[in-house]
Amino acid sequence: MFEKKHDIEILNGLIETTVDSIDGYRRSAEEAPDSRFAAEFLDRAAERARVVVGLREEIRRLGGEPKDDGSLLAAAHRTFLTLRDTVAGGDDKAVIAEVDRGESYLNKTWEDALANEELSPEARKLIAQNYETVRAGHQRWQAVHHSMEERD
Repeated sequence: MFEKKHDIEILNGLIETTVDSIDGYRRSAEEAPDSRFAAEFLDRAAERARVVVGLREEIRRLGGEPKDDGSLLAAAHRTFLTLRDTVAGGDDKAVIAEVDRGESYLNKTWEDALANEELSPEARKLIAQNYETVRAGHQRWQAVHHSMEERD
């Protein structure tokens, strides 16, 4: 038997990390406003925001209260990155490296959720449908980061 409470907990965890992703993309666009990637960062942030809306709707349907913000750990990480970028200056390569690192973490979080055997079929289906955008983002930035590393 599947527990609504468990589904809500997993979906809220995905909201938390996906909101972190949205914040990361917006921050990346701000850090590299002249970057050839800035518009794409904003597009990905909007795409992830749509994912969060769907997750929140499902949590409400299940009778739960959806998370409104990202994780405390991500907030601390963003503060560190701001400090680091102030000292080192953020260029495309540094920004892409951070985006790739964030996407790898997000991808793993979504994969872990999909592997959770206690999820209801409905929650698993929602996660699987939305995972496609997460996987695509992860693959995109992993390839860009790899190509930048090869040029050095």
